[in-house]
Amino acid sequence: MSPRRLSLTLGLATLTLAGVSAALPWTIGTEGAARLVGRELAAYGLSLHAEGPATLRLLPLPRLDFARTRIAEESAAAPLAEGGRLTIVLDPIGLMAGRIGIGSLTLDGTKLVLTDDARWAGPLRRLSEQVRAGWFVRPHRVVLKNAALAGPGHAEPEIRDLDLDLDWPAWGGSLDGRARFTWRGQRARANLTDLRPAALAEGTASPFAASLIWPGGSLSAEGDARLAAEPSRGLALEGTGKLETRSLPQTLAWIGRDAALAPLAETFALEGSFSAEGAAVMLPRLRVRLGQNVLDGAGQASLATPRAAVQATLAADSLNLAPLLGQLLRVLGLDGEERAAPALALHPFTGGDLDLRLSAAAARIGPVALEDMAASLLVRDGAVEIALNRAAVQGGTVKGRATLTSAGINGTETEVKAQGALDQVDLGGLLIDLGASRWVLGPSQGHFSFEGSGRDLADLAARTSGRAALTIDRGAIVGLDLADVIQRHGGVAAGALARRNGRTPFERASLSLRFADGVGEIAEGVLQASALSASLRGYVSLRDHSFRARAELHPRADSARPGPLFDLAGPWDAVTVRAARPGEAEPELPTSSAAPSAFHGVPGLILPGTARAYAP
Repeated sequence: MSPRRLSLTLGLATLTLAGVSAALPWTIGTEGAARLVGRELAAYGLSLHAEGPATLRLLPLPRLDFARTRIAEESAAAPLAEGGRLTIVLDPIGLMAGRIGIGSLTLDGTKLVLTDDARWAGPLRRLSEQVRAGWFVRPHRVVLKNAALAGPGHAEPEIRDLDLDLDWPAWGGSLDGRARFTWRGQRARANLTDLRPAALAEGTASPFAASLIWPGGSLSAEGDARLAAEPSRGLALEGTGKLETRSLPQTLAWIGRDAALAPLAETFALEGSFSAEGAAVMLPRLRVRLGQNVLDGAGQASLATPRAAVQATLAADSLNLAPLLGQLLRVLGLDGEERAAPALALHPFTGGDLDLRLSAAAARIGPVALEDMAASLLVRDGAVEIALNRAAVQGGTVKGRATLTSAGINGTETEVKAQGALDQVDLGGLLIDLGASRWVLGPSQGHFSFEGSGRDLADLAARTSGRAALTIDRGAIVGLDLADVIQRHGGVAAGALARRNGRTPFERASLSLRFADGVGEIAEGVLQASALSASLRGYVSLRDHSFRARAELHPRADSARPGPLFDLAGPWDAVTVRAARPGEAEPELPTSSAAPSAFHGVPGLILPGTARAYAP
């Protein structure tokens, strides 16, 4: 081999050995290396302590590795980050300038502590001061691997398996971040882009775009951010955002909060413009999707306390309340499923404050159509108030109000007060909507007022008191000719009921009831027709859904002559009629009704027998 070739070979071998040696880790003094790095961290008010060995690599970039590290605020003994492995890639520009500059910082297997004192405030303040001072040498990348995040006083981390990558290159002004983590058993990921820390430090606005995705939904926002007027409020944000979740109750449980009427909401989406500062959020333009319903309006929310407070005014062209009512029936155990009678407690529904104004050009509760509806809903701790301010139904109007208040020991009972009125409502059309037979016609008007309290629906029914009245003018009974019944001395022509070709026009029919302890007495039941009159006396039981009454017919031409008598008895959905003899004792409500009975999923207390039509 020629001397020249030998020299070239030895040179290449020497360079190779030098490269291999530079790429291998060299064990160095831990204390001395920590002091060198600590000078750079001191600029941010931080101190570094390491108990494990320290190593140095020169290639591909100079790098220091520390084991069993602890990073703390200089004036505090409690750590901000402890455990795991710290890797620092040294800044080549800083090395050429004769200083140990930190190019990037990686913490692997570290536990970070979010404190409620000022230990993080000092480092963040110093960082802000350096940013305002202009160009400065800073870590251009911070990485967390398999980290844990614990709040103040929490022995167990709230966030686990945290992988975070913050990229803030020296040649660019924007900071981008990506994170994956496990919070309360669910894996989630977050992204942040376009944030300009220098603008925030100078007190001007910075653009931002952020998103959070978890198995049950997603949250995204973009707009401008600036430092809040009060430092304790953090950032003030303004822009547009969108929230989507397949189950609002599950999402609220995941983030550890509650909201008013949360058990009734499932698929939920919210989007629009917003401005937020601290715990206050303003929503000047808002669109809400609840199931298939779309509502537009404005609102605001306060998250300052564990009870979220929400105010909103929403309107919809068309509103279908059937899914909401169906969910309420399931919660109350009235969906037909066999289960123990649930407690009638307000606590699950009053986890937050809500003040909602709601309007719709058209609305539907199952088969019942409403027009020009205006309603309000007020939820407070231990109280719910529902008001139907107006609604057009079958050519007339209805309105009503119900107030529910927690009562009893620990709120185990609910006190209910309800009142309402209807005017010029076509009762026949309403019966058809409800799936019942159209056996009466005419515009009706009436009112009701009830109050009661109970541990469950059966208990509430047994303790209900109040009044109800209904009047129909210039109407008709369809399917039965009462004048013919009088002529036949209480008999009905063969096949007349099946053919339903009879008809009894009347001038006025009125019915009033007085309720006490779940039993309603028919205080007045009168029908006035041109050829006859009729009266009704008896009782209605809310306890076991039974009806006992006697009807008496009188010919108008000879009112002194007694007319035929009929006894009506049975459950509400299967009342039987039989002819009664003069002098026979009038039926009374059976004594078994004196005790409340289990409802076994029967929705008759609140809804008619065709209640299944209300729920999807």
